[in-house]
Amino acid sequence: MSFLHADAVGVLERWSAPDEGQERLREEYLAHLAAYPDGLWKACAQGHITASALVVDPPRERALLTLHAKLRMWLQTGGHCEPQDASLAGAALRESAEESGIAGLGLLRPEPVRLDRHRTPCAWHLDVQYAVVAPEGAVEAISDESLDLRWFGYDEVAAVADGSVEALLGRIRALTRSA
Repeated sequence: MSFLHADAVGVLERWSAPDEGQERLREEYLAHLAAYPDGLWKACAQGHITASALVVDPPRERALLTLHAKLRMWLQTGGHCEPQDASLAGAALRESAEESGIAGLGLLRPEPVRLDRHRTPCAWHLDVQYAVVAPEGAVEAISDESLDLRWFGYDEVAAVADGSVEALLGRIRALTRSA
């Protein structure tokens, strides 16, 4: 078992799901990791854990979305775990920095915000979703994985993104209001 595998199991065991649907996904993810020692890697055809993060700018009430080159959808940043990743949170931060071009991103909180299971061209993604905060004056830069990268006001996200991004933003907004 890799260090990242152990981290993923620990993160999911400690995470307090906000509702029954999220609890079912948490249990499904843990069962997946127990059944598949390679369950974090893209090569696992039965699906794999991925790490993503929505980049937010709470003072300006906006979120950074990427127009994914392959899926042609406005999404949060994120993707596959890599062997050099030491943690799921680290993988989410790495992916966000790579895809946004923004240095100095920071986690809103150390634990995941929500989980989302979805089918992609490569396999099922068992996505562990975080929130990252852009530093003051952050300037984004489009990566090779994106067709576009754009800030959207919180109230604009539902018009361009799918329900999973909208749910992720909703959870982040609830957490920032209660902080």
